Amino acid sequence: MNEAAKPRRIWLCADDYGISAGVNRAIRDLIERGRLNATSVMMPGPAIGRGEIDALEASRTKSPRCAIGLHVTLSAPFRPLTMHFRPLEGDMFLAFPKLLRAGLLRRLDREIIYAEVKAQLAAFAQAFGRAPDFVDGHQHVQLYPQVRDAFVAAVREAAPKAWVRQGGREQPLMQRLGSPKALVLDVLSAQFRRRARQAGLAFNPAFAGAYDFTRDEADFGKLMGEFIAGLPEGGLVMCHPGFVDETLRSLDPMTDVREREHRYLASEAFPRLLAANNVTLA
Repeated sequence: MNEAAKPRRIWLCADDYGISAGVNRAIRDLIERGRLNATSVMMPGPAIGRGEIDALEASRTKSPRCAIGLHVTLSAPFRPLTMHFRPLEGDMFLAFPKLLRAGLLRRLDREIIYAEVKAQLAAFAQAFGRAPDFVDGHQHVQLYPQVRDAFVAAVREAAPKAWVRQGGREQPLMQRLGSPKALVLDVLSAQFRRRARQAGLAFNPAFAGAYDFTRDEADFGKLMGEFIAGLPEGGLVMCHPGFVDETLRSLDPMTDVREREHRYLASEAFPRLLAANNVTLA
């Protein structure tokens, strides 16, 4: 009799720890339930004080294989940690479409971005007493032209043992064409993987989790099934669970969808889906 196939271990990463107390609370709840095995922390976020960091560390003691990473933040409505960061709109980073456009037009200063990423890595190390387990980017900024060069250089210097997140899928081309947003990430990620490989940084072999967050009718359980189908060992699914509060509403258009994601991930339907696909987070 053949042994049962070994389950595929994947990463399920909740982004945006630090954006608001409600999001933080939802992420910790899922970590403690064993429904997440990674979260990335926004050091420029408004909800990243000592108490929120200690609470996250306490949650991880109940799920010790959960990785904690840095969510590099370089887009509005957040503010830089470094004094001389440019370009800005008022005292905030550029909105992400303007940042991407500036990178495509080669109008960004690599050294200024490098200094900001280094500052966020240093802030994480000071807060947690160690380097991050991995490093990714809010709104996928780590993949943008010019930003990716500075990002990779900063991580290689400050956290060389951390892995970095790429956003490319491992699917046949015809399957990729159905999601324009994910297709853009595929294109941007090809150059990012090359830079990371040259720098000796590890990265996830495949990525999933991008969808139209504005679709009120989106069935997150169905989407999750699509995300994990065929995802290889070590592949990563991005998610954004949270409880809505006024801070979140003031900072991010992604609100009620976060509660739908939390509700599904906390339900018994989620472990059944993992088991049916021979996937584990353990």
